Amino acid sequence: MKNPVVRAFFVGKAVADVLRERLESALTDIAGEVGKVWAELQEGWQTFAQEVMTRAEAEASVAAQERVSPPFQAEDLQATLDDLRAEVAQLRSELQKYRSRNA
Repeated sequence: MKNPVVRAFFVGKAVADVLRERLESALTDIAGEVGKVWAELQEGWQTFAQEVMTRAEAEASVAAQERVSPPFQAEDLQATLDDLRAEVAQLRSELQKYRSRNA
């Protein structure tokens, strides 16, 4: 290769080939990493969704069990109603006294 123009052509071609190969390799590596990250993200979202659904079902189950068993017995309810009626009667009495004094 005594002709400098021919030599420059082949050097330029070799540079272009090496750059293309390295760029191709880098892009392949980047695409592989992006694919791996994408797969990990999808797996993470699936795990997240499963955890959310598991907790929701557990809470729904607890709520259903609480709904089945009454929060208090019928005797307690009757006693509470009796106490409230007595308080209402007392308040009415006090209100009548107040009205009669101010009338």
